[in-house]
Amino acid sequence: MRKLKEAGAKRALPLPVGGAFHSPLMEPAKLKLEAAINSTTFADPICPVYQNVSTTAVTDVKTIKTNLIAQLTAPVKWTQSVQNMIKDGATLFIECGPGKVLQGLVKKINKDSETQPLS
Repeated sequence: MRKLKEAGAKRALPLPVGGAFHSPLMEPAKLKLEAAINSTTFADPICPVYQNVSTTAVTDVKTIKTNLIAQLTAPVKWTQSVQNMIKDGATLFIECGPGKVLQGLVKKINKDSETQPLS
């Protein structure tokens, strides 16, 4: 925190997370993740996949794999991803798993979007 403030940051907050996910600090794990992803067979998606690296619809497996690897060390571009989904016609957002965090984030981006849990 001190280094950030010395570098000119106006605000810095510690985040209660289990790791430095989506940051350059994850670089040492990148080779193992890349090997695992590249050794896994992916089927062509039946619908476009939006990934936080590109924020746009992706349909080819090679790009999906490349983006999954890049996401390990890249920042999450959640707002841009959701905005692009809406621009491309998405009206319903389904959150898989427990909780409603992502549903709340979608509503903050666009209050008119419909959200549903799938748990």
